[in-house]
Amino acid sequence: MPYLHVGLRAVWRGLSPARYTTLAALRDLRGGALVLKSLSTDIYENLGLEDWLHEYVEPRDRQVLLLWRNCPAVVIGRHQNPWQECNLKLMRDKGVRLSRRRSGGGTVYHDLGNINVTFFTSKKSYDRRGNMELIISALKSIRPQLDIMSTDRLDLLLNRTFKISGSASKIGRTTAYHHCTLLCNSDSSLLSSVLCTPYQGLKSNATPSTPASVKNLWEEDPTLTCDILMDAIAAEYSRRHDLRGQILLVDPKDVSVLPGVDRFTQELKSWDWIYGRTPKFSVSRTFSVDYNLTRAEVNLNMNINRGTIETCNIEVLSDWLPSEMCDQLATDLIGSRFCPTETMILANAYLRVCPQDGILHNKWNVLCEQVMAIM
Repeated sequence: MPYLHVGLRAVWRGLSPARYTTLAALRDLRGGALVLKSLSTDIYENLGLEDWLHEYVEPRDRQVLLLWRNCPAVVIGRHQNPWQECNLKLMRDKGVRLSRRRSGGGTVYHDLGNINVTFFTSKKSYDRRGNMELIISALKSIRPQLDIMSTDRLDLLLNRTFKISGSASKIGRTTAYHHCTLLCNSDSSLLSSVLCTPYQGLKSNATPSTPASVKNLWEEDPTLTCDILMDAIAAEYSRRHDLRGQILLVDPKDVSVLPGVDRFTQELKSWDWIYGRTPKFSVSRTFSVDYNLTRAEVNLNMNINRGTIETCNIEVLSDWLPSEMCDQLATDLIGSRFCPTETMILANAYLRVCPQDGILHNKWNVLCEQVMAIM
């Protein structure tokens, strides 16, 4: 670990080598603090691990730091609208997962070049600003030349301009956690692409994200890696909590250590949680459909509640397609999920019973493709 201060190295030697955690270690309230590192890079497993720790590890006498990373994923806040926040089609094409966390705040992009840090405390000991100051101190301890500051929103800025960390929190009746990101060497091109929504005509009261210019720490100092940053944060946390034990490696799939954690994970990856928790919104769009040198304008209006289409009206402003076919599509969509997969199933089912007219079938497919494009 180059450039580490002698004192920081001494603290870190007391932590390593890392070892696997046990249920007894997590529940031993005689200890002061714990540093955990997840062995998983699955967004749902890691968010499930957060939920489990928040639910079952009593932080009154013990505080916990969790370090984790994920394969490419977009993580929206508890009260956000994914269609308003990200490019879902591009994410499907690129294999980028979508998840909804239990904390509030805005949308973030995760990949293996991004570090996630979670601070678990009692509600009384919750100190979001103090946590961000800890991360600044950790970064300064290994790279004193870095110009890093905390904003009033408790984001971290590099060179007073570029956002390198955003954070959110969940505060319970007696417990709390605060988690934040830290950009080291994320795919900035994919980040900006998937966080740019192409969907128009949406009206929603969901919490919107605040756009910001971002930058990787690696761009400022190419010698930095995620391992170096995680080591520094763990060492600074350990120094402040007088921790002399080892870092504990946690497998979020291990139900022998984390009884019931699979229940949290399964809920977090469910359609009902990711999409069904979206606040009520509406879509109002006018778009063109083309087939064999013929064109028509289409008006589409929908109301979506808990991810399900409550009302739908589709009007083709010409005789390009019989109105009864448009009415049938609108009727079939009511009560279905606002997602392209279900719409495709409904569209194909209708073709099996409608008149065998090749031109009408092709126009129907063009219309349905346009409808699915807004989902």
